[in-house]
Amino acid sequence: MTLNSFEQANGNYPLAATDAALAESAGGHVTVPVSYDAVILAGFGGPEGQDDVIPFLRNVTRGRGIPDERLEEVAHHYRHFGGVSPINQQNRELQAALQAEADRRGLGIPIYWGNRNWDPYLPEALQQAFDDGHRTILGLATSAYSSFSSCRQYREDFANALEATGLWGQVRIDKVAQFFDAPGFVAPFVAGVVDALRTLLADGVDLTGTRVLFATHSIPTTDAERSGPRDVEWGEGGAYAAQHLAVSGVIIQRAIATLREEGADVPDVEWQLVYQSRSGPPTQPWLEPDINDAIAEHAAAGATTIVMVPVGFVSDHMEVMWDLDTEAMETCEEHGVRGLRVPTPGVDPVYVSGLIDLVEERLRGTAPADRVRETTLGPWYDVCRPGCCENVRAGFKPAISGLEP
Repeated sequence: MTLNSFEQANGNYPLAATDAALAESAGGHVTVPVSYDAVILAGFGGPEGQDDVIPFLRNVTRGRGIPDERLEEVAHHYRHFGGVSPINQQNRELQAALQAEADRRGLGIPIYWGNRNWDPYLPEALQQAFDDGHRTILGLATSAYSSFSSCRQYREDFANALEATGLWGQVRIDKVAQFFDAPGFVAPFVAGVVDALRTLLADGVDLTGTRVLFATHSIPTTDAERSGPRDVEWGEGGAYAAQHLAVSGVIIQRAIATLREEGADVPDVEWQLVYQSRSGPPTQPWLEPDINDAIAEHAAAGATTIVMVPVGFVSDHMEVMWDLDTEAMETCEEHGVRGLRVPTPGVDPVYVSGLIDLVEERLRGTAPADRVRETTLGPWYDVCRPGCCENVRAGFKPAISGLEP
């Protein structure tokens, strides 16, 4: 049997953190019930005051040697909003909503919350769960797609938390798979696009001049190429781009079909996957096109309206508030086009219910054929495949819920 990477690196820990997951996952899916007794919601974290901003950014960029002067160039996004990222409060609300839904279903499972980059940190959440008597934990990351930063790094975060707390071998942690095409994640975006197009129709807008831009966080092309399993040919942008393209296609098709069923005369609205929030040196290739460049190009080609769909994000955190609601909207104004932005799932009851559906799938060991997904790419793997989502800069580090490396 293949051990997980932390165990191989240390050599003296029993197969306790992911044993059943590994043993039952020849096809990548766990098909036996697992009696998880707690869930840990894993977030990115964000500052909650001006004094937090630079320390938070140091955490985000740890190990890269970036001086505070350069961090301050990014800090102004947070300082514009009083030094407060909305992400922590959003996760407090999500944690409460998830707990309420789990309780409503009688699951008897507590929901903890910990972050990668700011208080409350994941090791604290894990320690609290352990102190409360929980030993078999399911991790739920606040990210729906496959890449190093959106999947494998959370797997590493859980492994780091086990190491930091000294609980390796005493606590088992598995992880909910990528949920980019789960119904509860997709439905709020469909509803948002429908509402945006309804608004335009009510205003007498000709939708032939409307462009729907599905926006997600850009990542280095080298990271994108390594996203997803290595034994599948994903094409340009790897599994990261493939997942976004697949779900964006479903969202626009469902939205147009909904309006037509209501009797609206709606054309096949043009859409595009675009990227935002790139960072790093200009010489490093990142996924393109940038949303601002795309807006300018569509405006020059005659577009009159831009509908922005933050399909890569689960809540209205800083990248949505600054890069879309501020910069992209300013770009729309500069080019004389109307801009609308669709909401993220946030704590939409459909989204919250959908996340608990994913937890129940793992509690029950639901067979892949019985898991409802909205694209042909899903259901995604419960246990990550060998070589999945390598960190190009640092290589493979200890990570839970995956096969070697």
